[in-house]
Amino acid sequence: MGVTVLCAALVIAALVMPNTVVGLGPAKFLRIPSEGIIAAAVALALPRRPRIVLAAVFGVVLGALTLINFLDMGFNEYLGRSFNAILDWSLLSDAESYLEDTLGKTATVAVSVGAVVLVVLLFVLLALATVRLSNLLARHPGRATRGTLIAGVVWITCSSFGLQIAGGVPLASDRTASALEIKARQVRDTLHDEAEFRKVAKVDAFGNTPADQLVPDLRGKDMIFTFIESYGRSAIEDPIMAPGVDKTLDAQTEALTKAGYAAKSGWLTSATYGGSSWLGHSTTMSGLWVSNQQRYRTVMASDHLSITKAFQKTGDFDTVGVMPGIQKGWPEQSYYGLDKVYNAFQLGYKGPKFSWSTMPDQYALQQFQDRVHSKQPADGKSRMSFLILTSSHQPWAPIPKMVPWDQLGDGSVFDAIQKAGNKASDVIADTTRSRQEYGKSIQYSVTALTQWLERYGNDNTVLVFLGDHQPIARVSGNHASRDVPISIVAKDPKVLDAINSWNWTDGLRPAHNAPVWKMSSFRDRFLTAYGSTPHPKTN
Repeated sequence: MGVTVLCAALVIAALVMPNTVVGLGPAKFLRIPSEGIIAAAVALALPRRPRIVLAAVFGVVLGALTLINFLDMGFNEYLGRSFNAILDWSLLSDAESYLEDTLGKTATVAVSVGAVVLVVLLFVLLALATVRLSNLLARHPGRATRGTLIAGVVWITCSSFGLQIAGGVPLASDRTASALEIKARQVRDTLHDEAEFRKVAKVDAFGNTPADQLVPDLRGKDMIFTFIESYGRSAIEDPIMAPGVDKTLDAQTEALTKAGYAAKSGWLTSATYGGSSWLGHSTTMSGLWVSNQQRYRTVMASDHLSITKAFQKTGDFDTVGVMPGIQKGWPEQSYYGLDKVYNAFQLGYKGPKFSWSTMPDQYALQQFQDRVHSKQPADGKSRMSFLILTSSHQPWAPIPKMVPWDQLGDGSVFDAIQKAGNKASDVIADTTRSRQEYGKSIQYSVTALTQWLERYGNDNTVLVFLGDHQPIARVSGNHASRDVPISIVAKDPKVLDAINSWNWTDGLRPAHNAPVWKMSSFRDRFLTAYGSTPHPKTN
């Protein structure tokens, strides 16, 4: 009897389980699932063999839906969206790599093996449970039929009158049917989106613009585009993170002003949240809303003009990328129009990793200075540089500290700093500490970048820097916006005069009411502001 009760509890839990962590609660598991009533009615009507087969299949389907629910929970917690059964399986390998960087290889292997075992157990136990329950119904057809009819009447009554239990949770549940409908619609929409987005990507307002009509007002400039990992609106406005970050932004604004620079800042709404930084990078640079991996692949295979490619296309700029987070082949180099890319293994770093981040931002910036920025391009060209900084990547432990620029060497100076820092495993499980350490990491990255500009920038340097996405929901909050700060910094007043009509805030800290644009709108606004002439391409 006890085993049967456990089987019933397991099946009911699978039928009514929500797909978000915040949705979990005892009330959600006290509901009456319509799918269970229907399954019982079908089982009572079938002969033995078909009944057992159908019960086992029903259990396996429940196992799959439960697995999807758990994946939804993880994706909602980290990426602010549900799991896409078409596109997101490839991200699981990235999650494994992240765990290895955070917890170590041994712990990651243990977690991976444990996860596989639990998934297999889930499928097996649910299949066995549904078969056992169907056998119970078959052994007592009279009572089972009456019980099923009563349950059906109760469900219809509860549904008709909107009866609820604690917390306003409806007593009548059709959670599984609704989940199946949502996932089926998601699959359909994903497949439809693929075809539609290909059409959108072929239309380009600047696709046929001649080279001499691209960014003419920035010729001769030392252009630098930089993304700061997870630099989101929450860093500037959240009551826990904001005080330290805002103090840093104000202090660095003052320091840059003394060095002869001015800045304007606004907000962009990112196409991604909590992770998948490459979607933010490609959305900003392409002017297309690249919100999933499928769209990303489409854009990377297209000739849709990116901002960085526009500078290469002029013929007046050498184009260079510094990517300390890239540790394998990066075919995207071609799309972004970069003549040369320095990855994590080409920057001479001999110091320790800081969790996921291969090297501190300060070191990466010094290497950019030594290998790229300090050298004059050939043939009298200017330079456009594309940098991706990584020190503010989760789990925000340990965090580097600034060291004297002339003592960076090969990065060994960071050994003691890394050893004295927090352990990732201690921070990642503590929401308050995660938020505090996230704020500190943003302060570090902003300080490293702006100090580099003070130290090595010149009269022609134009720095555009922004966040790629907000940090994970556990840090930014379940209802946080998708906004990220963006700043343009330059000594030449004409550079900022060109964007006066944007109504951005003076300084590095955008005001709360500063304009908010979709990230995909930045490319066309930027190209237009600096003199580019649209020549549309439609196919």
